[in-house]
Amino acid sequence: MSVSESTALRYRQSDPDVRLMLRVKNDDAAAYEELLRKYHPRLVRLLRAMGPRADMAEDLAQETFMRVWRARVRYEPGAKFSTWLFTIAANVARNATRSQGRRQEVNEVDAPTGGDGSRAVGIVTATALEASSLMPTRVVEGAERGDIVLNAVKTLGERQRTALMLSRFENLSYAEIAETMGLSTKAVKSLLSRARVNLRELLQPYIEAGLIPKTGDDHE
Repeated sequence: MSVSESTALRYRQSDPDVRLMLRVKNDDAAAYEELLRKYHPRLVRLLRAMGPRADMAEDLAQETFMRVWRARVRYEPGAKFSTWLFTIAANVARNATRSQGRRQEVNEVDAPTGGDGSRAVGIVTATALEASSLMPTRVVEGAERGDIVLNAVKTLGERQRTALMLSRFENLSYAEIAETMGLSTKAVKSLLSRARVNLRELLQPYIEAGLIPKTGDDHE
């Protein structure tokens, strides 16, 4: 889709990463390296939750940046660079999830009965209760708390998980998330509302066990 000159000018003026990507478009390897250094850690964190497996995040981040390089000639600044990059990352994660799902279909025959959601909630709940018996009064901190939340996020559906990660961890606006996911702003608001409700339910056993503190709702 073509981008109007006024839109391109607006993003060139407002987003320094767009200006870097325009240098990449002209085969500037140093600009590409700068974007890679800046966004690689964020992409890995994002893809740990968006991809089919956390241990694939590094490979998926590399695939995302390979696509950025291959797409450089066609690049037009029609959005913030981060929005454009996360759109590519979401597509990479979606393709990997589908591919992984096809490879695992045969294993589903031996899986316990019940829907995926109920199994996921059961796993999270059991982990919380087991942990609470080991450390009933300690509130976990830092990386431990992050892992608990990340594991809970990964049990959400793909679209809820992606919307929540983009909102909570990348601070994208509703409009930016909508552009990244190819949805309407109204659909994004609905996804985030359901994701937050589901996440609170998943984390409730940890809160009741005293492993993580109770917090208020996310700000809009």
